[in-house]
Amino acid sequence: MHRHHSLVLVLSLFVTVICSKTTSLSLATNHATSPLASPSVANDTDGKSDKKVPKKPPIVYTIAGSDSGGGAGIQADLHAIHAMGCHGCSAITCLTAQNSKGVTGVHAPPPEFLKQQLQTLLDDLPPRAIKIGMLGTSELAKVVGDFLKQLFSQRKEKVWIVLDPVMISTSGSKLLDEDAIDAMIEHIFPYADVVTPNKFEAEALLGRSLTTPAEVEEGARDLLKLQCRSVLIKGGHTLLESSTTYSATSSRTITAEDVQSTLDFAQDYLLSSDPPAADGNQRLCDASQGVWLRTPRWDTDNTHGTGCTLSSAIASALALGEESRHSAEDPVGAFSSMDIADACCLAKAYVSAGIQKGVQLGSGPGPVAQTGFPSSYENFPSIVRNELQSRTMDDEHFVPITKYGGMDDTTTPQMGRILPIVDTVEWVQRLSQTAGVTDIQLRIKDLSDKETILDRVTTCQQFCQENGVRLWINDHWEVAIQAGCFGVHVGQEDLWQCVNAGGLEKMKAKGIALGISTHSYGELAAALGVKPSYISMGPVFATSSKKVAFDPQGIETVSQWRNLIPPSIPFVTIGGINNVAAARLNKIAGSDCIAVISAVTQSGDPAASVAELNSAMTYNDEMYG
Repeated sequence: MHRHHSLVLVLSLFVTVICSKTTSLSLATNHATSPLASPSVANDTDGKSDKKVPKKPPIVYTIAGSDSGGGAGIQADLHAIHAMGCHGCSAITCLTAQNSKGVTGVHAPPPEFLKQQLQTLLDDLPPRAIKIGMLGTSELAKVVGDFLKQLFSQRKEKVWIVLDPVMISTSGSKLLDEDAIDAMIEHIFPYADVVTPNKFEAEALLGRSLTTPAEVEEGARDLLKLQCRSVLIKGGHTLLESSTTYSATSSRTITAEDVQSTLDFAQDYLLSSDPPAADGNQRLCDASQGVWLRTPRWDTDNTHGTGCTLSSAIASALALGEESRHSAEDPVGAFSSMDIADACCLAKAYVSAGIQKGVQLGSGPGPVAQTGFPSSYENFPSIVRNELQSRTMDDEHFVPITKYGGMDDTTTPQMGRILPIVDTVEWVQRLSQTAGVTDIQLRIKDLSDKETILDRVTTCQQFCQENGVRLWINDHWEVAIQAGCFGVHVGQEDLWQCVNAGGLEKMKAKGIALGISTHSYGELAAALGVKPSYISMGPVFATSSKKVAFDPQGIETVSQWRNLIPPSIPFVTIGGINNVAAARLNKIAGSDCIAVISAVTQSGDPAASVAELNSAMTYNDEMYG
């Protein structure tokens, strides 16, 4: 039976039970659509199903040149903006005569006409974000700068600005003269939230070559001095490639290690001038500390328009986030928390999928394909801690575990269908003796003394070991190692602290499994870079069991997360999953295991609740066939 039909049946049975807890009960059957862009189809507060007016998509401007070949410029921009779930408007800075073989002519309209285009749009269609691409001349750059100055003086709500400094083509040809470059830096850089140069453009802006990852990082720091908020130096070119219009020599010795990772992967470096997070709130995905975004390097020449597409996708993702934060409806956590790192992760996934699926149309390189909202783990980036790591280097994962019913291999641990989270010895003892419980997470928040924590963990580990149950310790990884526990679960802030204390290497050395919480796209990329035993996401529904800084994610985000995580990594969902109906919705959407608290601890019959939840998490299409 098709999954969509199964979902309809389950919803008809259980929607009235949990409708007050979920942001969205509709599960997108087309995963190439942004969850935020999908119209809500049911008003379930009164048990009825009323059609709603489809949501208005956020508006994104593209201020760029026209590519008559259709592969780049505003043509690619508008495709990408639409695919990401936004509405695109365009103001054309120049017209080009080009095909897949190259550009044969460029015509810039009068500056007054560009000014008229922009003012006309602003009078009726105010933007959530603006992508700026090819500017053509210094006069046009100044017009755009004046428009941004006017916009920022009038708008009270945030408008995101993404600048693709189109100066040098993918093939290395110069597209902008020095006067226009200076005008762009003076009039537009100060308003830009993200500037996205490729390697050649970054070198031209800096006046030196970038031949090692260390030089890329240093270059990003220097580009921030030009007054932009953040910079993403794209890794489409390997560090061996050089521009035909810019040549410089590096004072550093280039090693095979420096270059190999850029041959194996497409690695972008993101750095922000935002203040670093306060102590205790740092995350591996924080752009203020600099992050490397890694995706596979697809062996293809069909990459025309990648820069235009990437910057438009970043602007669109930021617009989706801003729209969610200002929405009259319940915001979606992964969108309402959208920041620059999250947007860059989504955009890189979108472009990588487009490169993978690009085809040659003419006799020259083909354009990047315009696909849909990111929906494939193959192309979703990871944030890596070692940018020099290549495919041939040792790359240990944490203890591998498989989802329930996922493998016949009896030597690989199998994740339970439910993961009860408790905080006392008494509950661990009781649940470790309950049929159907294979994993328990101990979350200790009422103690600070390490010895007292160790005593509790050691006692709990003894009960679990006696009953053949795996014990996961929340956050306290050092104690988990001492007590010989099976695994550790960490949130993003504790993950950052663990990494900086050398905890990952210590846990790997002891064979400790690792689970990581995620709430945003950047956090997911950071978790994937660690290669944990499982990845969790939440809160799916509103919850009072723990204070969280993120809005409920909703069922559609569960489905999307499952598609962005490799199938070999179990996916755990958490937050407001308080009954069988909620459990089944999570299972249908792609959850392999649900983390539960009150569904068990506040049950009149915990053993019966465990059995019912396990049954719900064994749901498959055949059950309703």
